[in-house]
Amino acid sequence: MIVHMLRFAFKETATEEEREQVLAVIRRTASVESVSFSTVGQILGDSDGFTHACCVGIADLPALRRYMHDPVHLAGDPLIMPFLARIGIGPDVSDDMTPTLAADTLALHEEKVALYPEWAAGLGPLLAAS
Repeated sequence: MIVHMLRFAFKETATEEEREQVLAVIRRTASVESVSFSTVGQILGDSDGFTHACCVGIADLPALRRYMHDPVHLAGDPLIMPFLARIGIGPDVSDDMTPTLAADTLALHEEKVALYPEWAAGLGPLLAAS
């Protein structure tokens, strides 16, 4: 199982309605076929400035690839990015002790960046802000 964490903070200008819409879009993405379990909501405890998080459990690398390229996921990201001030990816964890797993998951991310440069361009400034 790969447990993927996405931490984020809203822009101060995001209204309560916009925040709820963003959370609904993230919950929709977190419920696609390749996800075994998920939770989306507020961060409890030390947040490092992040206010919310999405945590998804994904069975294996093929399921992670399906998740990353799922049409629901691809359609959702442009709907949420304009309302976020910053994003923190990870830390991810896994009970799969394959020594190359971290490199393999990074390769999947790099593949997505290469396939969707407009997505990467939108994500970049949010990561830089973290």
